[in-house]
Amino acid sequence: MAEIETTEDALLNGRIRIRQPARGYRANVDTLLLAAAIETKDGARLMEAGSGVGAGLLSIAIRNENVTLVGVERDQNIASISRENVAANAMMHRIEIVTGDALDRTLQLGVFDGVYVNPPFEDGGEGRAPAESRRYAHVSDVSLDTWIAALADRLTGGAALTMIHRAAKMPEILAALDGRLGGAEVIPIRPREGEPAARVLVRARKGSRAPFRLCPELVLHDASGAQYAPETEAILRGEALISFD
Repeated sequence: MAEIETTEDALLNGRIRIRQPARGYRANVDTLLLAAAIETKDGARLMEAGSGVGAGLLSIAIRNENVTLVGVERDQNIASISRENVAANAMMHRIEIVTGDALDRTLQLGVFDGVYVNPPFEDGGEGRAPAESRRYAHVSDVSLDTWIAALADRLTGGAALTMIHRAAKMPEILAALDGRLGGAEVIPIRPREGEPAARVLVRARKGSRAPFRLCPELVLHDASGAQYAPETEAILRGEALISFD
């Protein structure tokens, strides 16, 4: 296994500590926003598709000691680092890391009470080509329809698929949800007040017949753009959650 240069970082105001690549895919604001939006009911078994170094898994696990999680990560090096992070944060009894492709339907994982994903935002040929070390996390070799179809099959009845994505991808997301998951709820995420949404948090449920619902927005930065808005700062410090209600 090739050696990866890493950094040691604290997240959620020091509540968790992780090791992650110095270059390439790293836990970021999207990671923490998605984790803050996940339901954590007692007894729930949750899955993260493409779990990276485990930052999202750990961010959820510390909120409720009665939740167990499975992270599926196809990069062997990153999965190995993730296991180290789980052990370093004393979560081995509640978080399992599976090396494999979350979209592989032959992967025997069972069904879950919730699945969440921060998928690659770009299709092949979109945008600028990223460095090779970042490519798998930024460029998807399959469509959003394929992502959603495969992950919907991992859900038990009534369970939710939650994702964060570019706002511009909403038409594709809704088309992929149609006929598979219902009751779609969307939280627009604006960089600053008055600016168009750059990201969306989307949640939909297996078996739901509820109508589409556009939820109150989240604004990341203050008017100057120099610092986070108080609500966002609280989320990133682990002091607040994101609600679709």
